[in-house]
Amino acid sequence: MQTFVRGAVIGALAVAVALGPAFALAATKVETETITVAPGQDGADDSAKPDSAIPQDTPGTSTASQNEPLPAVEYDMSKLPAPVAQLREKIIAAAATGEPDKLTPVIVAAGNPQFGPNSSVDPITYLKQQSGDGEGREMLAILSEVLAAGYVHVEAGTPDEMYIWPYFARYPIDKLTPPQLVELFKLVYAGDYEDMLPDGVYTYFRVGIAPDGKWKYFTDDN
Repeated sequence: MQTFVRGAVIGALAVAVALGPAFALAATKVETETITVAPGQDGADDSAKPDSAIPQDTPGTSTASQNEPLPAVEYDMSKLPAPVAQLREKIIAAAATGEPDKLTPVIVAAGNPQFGPNSSVDPITYLKQQSGDGEGREMLAILSEVLAAGYVHVEAGTPDEMYIWPYFARYPIDKLTPPQLVELFKLVYAGDYEDMLPDGVYTYFRVGIAPDGKWKYFTDDN
């Protein structure tokens, strides 16, 4: 709140002095009026705003996420439901051929998963566009490495239940142990890891497969 004095008091006093002492005394009795100004209006002091008015959340670094228990990481593929294990093997086998088109039957049979951030992009076209070699083979290698990593089972018993590779996609990146960092560096460079640390989340490629063997996605967060 701020108070303003209506009337040019200083100017009135100057005139009063010129007109004589009696008038000067009367001029000092200028009526004041208190005007209340809400924060954000003209004349308000923005520095008086409480800190709570400034957004505090940073993606990937919320207190709630930091306090949640770490997800269970699995490496035993025999624990996967049969449809998930079978699809994983088919993807790896197709990728090993070095021919992206060999993935087409697998993709169609597995429910046409989303490749990349744009669901309308043809999966094989996406692989070729993203590959440094221009033929999709680099992406086939990445797909194989992702599926060779440990995985996590998330949202069990819900419509969003899924098996996700690599487990880093659901694991706080700043909680990784030295052996886990070695696993991470099979997929990304140390510089990529440093870039992920501020937000605390893994942003590289991941695969999601539903318990019934539907391939949900192969994408990254970039």
